[in-house]
Amino acid sequence: MIQELFDLSGKVVLITGGTHGIGMAIGKVLGQAGAKVCVNDISEEKLESCKAEYAEVGVEVYTLKFDVTSEEEVDKGISKIEAEVGSVDILVNNAGIIKRVPILDMQVSDYKLVLDIDLVAPLIVSKRVAPKMIEKRSGKIINMCSMMSVYGRNSVSAYASAKGGLKLLTANMTCEWAKYNIQINGIGPGYIATSQTAPIREGGHPFNDLVMTRTPAGRWGEPEDIGNAALFLASKASDFVNGHVLYVDGGILANFGYVKGENDL
Repeated sequence: MIQELFDLSGKVVLITGGTHGIGMAIGKVLGQAGAKVCVNDISEEKLESCKAEYAEVGVEVYTLKFDVTSEEEVDKGISKIEAEVGSVDILVNNAGIIKRVPILDMQVSDYKLVLDIDLVAPLIVSKRVAPKMIEKRSGKIINMCSMMSVYGRNSVSAYASAKGGLKLLTANMTCEWAKYNIQINGIGPGYIATSQTAPIREGGHPFNDLVMTRTPAGRWGEPEDIGNAALFLASKASDFVNGHVLYVDGGILANFGYVKGENDL
């Protein structure tokens, strides 16, 4: 019975930007739970190279290229998934970018680009899959939020604006769609050990010291930690969880407070 709660056999999952990093970690976990995993990207190279990595854990991945900020491309891409794999049962809005630029130096065009990818795109993709979920009276939408959904940080104004908005978009989707037995939730990752964070995780690096000191769990998170949280939110086990952001951060938000001089954490 317990195993059935987390069994995703036959479920079609779409993970935007699921060709690498946290998105791929989520795809591997959901795929091993039985889901048919579909991922998109705008890079042909990433779409091709990710297949071998998924295959290492026994997951066959369906890849397709489309831009999540284009309503037309999203419609064509998801129509192809529906025709060749099936209607989307689980959507993970994972695609995102960050621009680390002080506000006074931030170009408005860059600010808008981050908002388009990190906030507007989840709306576009969710709007496209929601009607089928409503029709089936079943669905899961997982929005990749952030610790910056709830606090600011130096030099990431666009990202924090988008992720704060995504938290409230998650709440509003819940208010409108929960009555159709669709669960819409978010995940807020803490500091995760990925290839992108490798240079700042070296012993003695100031940022590494800050993360290790301020995270009660005493370690960086692993991509699989996010994948496991996604499995819960994608499964029957979370059927009465809605409008919630699950922070997978080793307790850092519980321990978060201002310390003079720590402007970059």
